[in-house]
Amino acid sequence: MTICVVLKGYPRLSETFIAQEILALQQRGLALTIASLRHPTDTQTHPIHRDIQAPVNYLPEYLHDEPGRVFKAWSRVRGRPGYAAARQAFLADLKRDRTRNRVRRFGQACVLADELPAGTSRLYAHFLHTPASVARYAALIVGLPWSCSAHAKDIWTTPRWEIEEKLEELDWLVTCTAFGAAYLSQLAPTPETVSLLYHGLDFSRFPAMPAKKTKDSGDPVRILSVGRAVPKKGYDDLLAALALLPDHLNWRFHHIGGGGLLEALRGQADRLGLSDRIEWAGPQSQEAVLAALRDADIFTLASKIAADGDRDGLPNVLMEAQSQAVAVAATAAAGIPELIIDGETGLLSPPGEPAALAEALGQLIGDPELRHRLGEAGFHRVRSNFSLEAGIDTLAARFGETEQPVAA
Repeated sequence: MTICVVLKGYPRLSETFIAQEILALQQRGLALTIASLRHPTDTQTHPIHRDIQAPVNYLPEYLHDEPGRVFKAWSRVRGRPGYAAARQAFLADLKRDRTRNRVRRFGQACVLADELPAGTSRLYAHFLHTPASVARYAALIVGLPWSCSAHAKDIWTTPRWEIEEKLEELDWLVTCTAFGAAYLSQLAPTPETVSLLYHGLDFSRFPAMPAKKTKDSGDPVRILSVGRAVPKKGYDDLLAALALLPDHLNWRFHHIGGGGLLEALRGQADRLGLSDRIEWAGPQSQEAVLAALRDADIFTLASKIAADGDRDGLPNVLMEAQSQAVAVAATAAAGIPELIIDGETGLLSPPGEPAALAEALGQLIGDPELRHRLGEAGFHRVRSNFSLEAGIDTLAARFGETEQPVAA
C-alpha cells in the first residue's frame, strides 16, 4: 500500500522540513510517491533530496500547457463513482472562489486521480490551501481517505469556510505549532481531528557544534539570518534595527535566501548606509547554511504578520541555529515562543518593533558571555525537546493504520 504525498512544488530549498519527513518515513519502510503541482524553480538542491527515492509525478502546472493529458484524464475519471461528488464540491468552491487557480486545482486533481499508482491507500497533502484542495478532489474521485499537514501561510490566508469544509472531510490533520493547532481545532467539527506535531530536526544532519574559535578583539560579530525575502520575515524591520545599533559596535550581517523583496531590501540597506556591512548570499544548499551557522555569532529573525495575514509557523531555521549553539534574537511571532524562552534560551522582542530588536541585538553583540550562555541553553533545549524522531514515530503510526487500497 502506497501513500501519495501531494506538494505544491518539489524539491524546494525552503522546505527542508518536508524533505526530512519524507526521508524519515521512507527509512521506516513506508512506500511513498510524490505528486508535485509545480516543477522546481530552485537551481540547487539539498543532499537530503538525493536520498529520497519516492518517484515524483509532476502534474500540469497550467492546464493549457498539457491539454491532451488533462482531457484524457478527465475523460477517464468522469466515469468513476466518486466523480459526481468531486465535481459538486469543486463547483460549490468555485461559486465562492471564482479564480483560474480554483479551476486549475480541479484539473490537476483529475490528472492525479487518473495517474495514481495501483495500490495507493491514502493521499497526504502538505499545506492546507492548494495542495489540500487537489488532494481533496482527487480523493473524492477515487474514493480514498486523505489527510493533511498544515503549516503557516496556508492556515492564516485560507478562507475560514474552506478550512471548515476540509476539516470535515479529511481523516486527520497535523500542524507544527500549538498556536496553529488551537486555531484549527476551533474550526474542526471534531477538535480531535487536529493534533500538534512539531517538525523537529534530524540531528544526524546537524551534528553538535564544535568549540568556536577565539575571536580577535578587532573581528566583527557575525550576525546571520536565513529566510526568504517576503513580508512575513520582517527583513525591512531587521534592517531598520541594524541601523539603530550604536556606532561603536563592530558587526557584519550575512543573509541567505531568495525572495521577491531582495532588490527592495538592498535599496533600503543602501539608504540606511548599511551596505558595506551586509552580504546578500542568495539561496544556498543546506551544507552552505550549516557552514554559515557554524561561523555565526548571532542568528536573528524578525518575523511578523504580513498585511495579507501570512505569518510564520515555527521556522525550522531557528531550530537549526540553536542546534549549532548560536545565540538567537528573534521576534515573539506565531509559534516562535514555543521554541525560544526569552532570556533563557534566546532573546525575544515584539514583532514589528525595530527598536526593541535593536536593543536585543545590541545586548548580544556587546556581551560574548551572554551569547555563550544563551547559545548553550538553546542547544540543550532544542536537542531535548525538538527531535524529528518523536514526530515521525507518531506520523508513521498514523500511516500504519489499515487502509483499503485502490483497485489495480
